[in-house]
Amino acid sequence: MKEYVLHSTTEHPARKFTINYQTELNEAQLKAVQSIYGPQLVIAGAGSGKTRTLIYRVAYLIEHDIRPEAILLLTFTKKAAQEMMRRASALLDERCSRIRGGTFHAFANLTLRRYGALLGYNMNFTIIDRSDAEDMIDLLRSELGGIAKDKRFPKKATIHEVISKAVNTGRSHEQILSDEYPQFLCFADKFQELAAKFQQDKIRRSVMDYDDLLVNHKRLLSEHPELRRKLSLESEFIMIDEFQDTNKIQAEIGLLLASEHKNILAVGDDSQSIYSFRGAEFRNIMDFPNYFENCAITTLEQNYRSTQPILEFTNKIIESAKEKYSKVLFSDIPASNRPVFLRPQSFYEQADFICQRVLELREDGVVLDDMAVLFRAGWHSNELEVALNSANIPFVKFGGLKFIESAHVKDSLALLRVIQNPHDGIAWYRLLLLHEGIGPKTARTLAERIVQPEQGLGTLIDAQIVKKSYGEALGSLHKLVDSLCGSSLAPSDIAEEAMQYYRKLLSENYDDYRKREDDLVSLARMAGRYSSLKDFLDDLTLAPLEHSQVGAESTDLDEEKFVLSTIHSAKGLEWHSVFLISLIDGFLPSAKSLRTPAEIEEERRLFYVACTRAKRNLYLLCPELHYSRSYSWSTDGFAFSEPSRFLRDVESFEDLVEQWSLTSI
Repeated sequence: MKEYVLHSTTEHPARKFTINYQTELNEAQLKAVQSIYGPQLVIAGAGSGKTRTLIYRVAYLIEHDIRPEAILLLTFTKKAAQEMMRRASALLDERCSRIRGGTFHAFANLTLRRYGALLGYNMNFTIIDRSDAEDMIDLLRSELGGIAKDKRFPKKATIHEVISKAVNTGRSHEQILSDEYPQFLCFADKFQELAAKFQQDKIRRSVMDYDDLLVNHKRLLSEHPELRRKLSLESEFIMIDEFQDTNKIQAEIGLLLASEHKNILAVGDDSQSIYSFRGAEFRNIMDFPNYFENCAITTLEQNYRSTQPILEFTNKIIESAKEKYSKVLFSDIPASNRPVFLRPQSFYEQADFICQRVLELREDGVVLDDMAVLFRAGWHSNELEVALNSANIPFVKFGGLKFIESAHVKDSLALLRVIQNPHDGIAWYRLLLLHEGIGPKTARTLAERIVQPEQGLGTLIDAQIVKKSYGEALGSLHKLVDSLCGSSLAPSDIAEEAMQYYRKLLSENYDDYRKREDDLVSLARMAGRYSSLKDFLDDLTLAPLEHSQVGAESTDLDEEKFVLSTIHSAKGLEWHSVFLISLIDGFLPSAKSLRTPAEIEEERRLFYVACTRAKRNLYLLCPELHYSRSYSWSTDGFAFSEPSRFLRDVESFEDLVEQWSLTSI
């Protein structure tokens, strides 16, 4: 059909806006806001005002007389959507609160309540949470046959995690088991059977879990073209936040919803795609322009968070990425101090530096809440946590429990406590419960007998106990405690022998025991700093003082807490001063993420995300010595560390950082 263009002969009055968008937004933000029709990808660099851009775009659409109900804003948290709608309403008026905003799961739920019958569900289906799903799996697990009694079948939480991860990543159960739970790989066919039964059982009971909401929403859109067209026209203007964090199903839902009008804006940053372990698909944001003809790409590069010297360093980090959208972040925030690079002699010197520097920064007026230590894995902060306790610096940890609060660390300490004090009935109770066949009643009875002087450790090798299924295990425990109790061995040697014994209990009690092993290495390594086991246990178990001695001002320090966080948990946050620790090859990048180029590239993005959290000070710490896993459980297996390859990849590294050396006095 030939297109005939009709030229207007009348002038339209200029539209009057309540908001002066030209003065409120920078040039790139304004372009993203004013591009109403057609597909648009907004690459929002770290700290570049992504949320502000979305808020102003909501207002701009409504000022163009677009019905609020025709605008759909999809986010990853309910809180994010509500906050954007609240800020947009404050900016313009209450119409902004009437847009449809929420998470992918919440929007899917609303759609399935209306049209779930097309998939065999009634509108009164129940949504079950993770705990309910695990309980359903537990019932189905008990009905499975053909499992050898000498092999331990995984726990319900592990089964659910593997099944859910398969749905969200598209990987097979066998692949996930091979990568994360190789000890259960022999049950791959049983996982397949359980997943099928679980799905059938949910349909029979008319319930959906969180994964079903997404899967069934996509099915509605892809299997029912007329409904897809109707729903697409209902949501005429779509905005998706954090597009780099979408999984394959979420991205497909967005594309299907935009199929009739193509008015879709995806906002995200390819350089901050770090959640593949949750199912996030890096290719979603990289391939977005390929899904739509004439897709506009807008790049937000002005940073409102960090100083220019920090951005010059972070720009060089991501410049080495193999695949990316080109962007060069810049800032108008004046500063002369460059990121600081240090090579402490050990993890302990690294911890000592941080404790001292934190106190100095606080004396300069930086509150504890505005300082953070970031690390690749939770166990990387173990030594630092002990040092902070000793220095009476209150802290909070994100991304896993504090070292001393982890169940397996408490187990290990219980074992060391009975070696130090065989009359510790509480420790005996916890320790005995870890042995298969011993329940609460038996553990309580045995613990009470062990602490009685007339029976003592001999209880463990009593004639009646030896006959039990757990008799051999308690015999080994007796031998260990009896040989080490009152021993003149160094605490490091005692801890090493104790961890050797506990390692078997760890694998029997925790399906994810491989993720916990590094904490045992840290525990044994820490013991090497003490001359007595008693002092070691006292330091680890004594809580920080209720009132911190950090500074003498009238500020209530109980309200202030220094932040410790994994990098994954830190995304989206920012601090005045950031300490990035253990920048060692094998730590960052993680030794577990070196199998493919894609994994290494995600680790590079993780490093970038960590550095872009800093507003004014960035400290990069690379200890000279680290614990070598090749020595297994030996506490003297130290090796010289190789600085992270990502540091070596930074062009003109020496010119971009300020190098400090540490001297003890």
